Amino acid sequence: MAKESMKAREVKREKLAAKFAEKREKLKAEGDYVGLSRLPRNSNPIRQHNRCKLTGRPKGYMRQFGISRITFREMASSGLIPGVKKASW
Repeated sequence: MAKESMKAREVKREKLAAKFAEKREKLKAEGDYVGLSRLPRNSNPIRQHNRCKLTGRPKGYMRQFGISRITFREMASSGLIPGVKKASW
């Protein structure tokens, strides 16, 4: 499980990115890179991390399912993901 503070930091980054999205797009279109540099660093969507929706784990993230590889394996073994058969893993 990820720390609650790390999850909260990701939520904060998502909110900042949404808040400054229009302004960032406008400044990019104008080519005003000085104005872009004055925006908060965490408002850039590149700084967001993909995290498992269930555990919050940042590593081994499977984008297609939105969960980590470990959670995927547990769910597949218990039959919660349809169409996945257990092979020799």
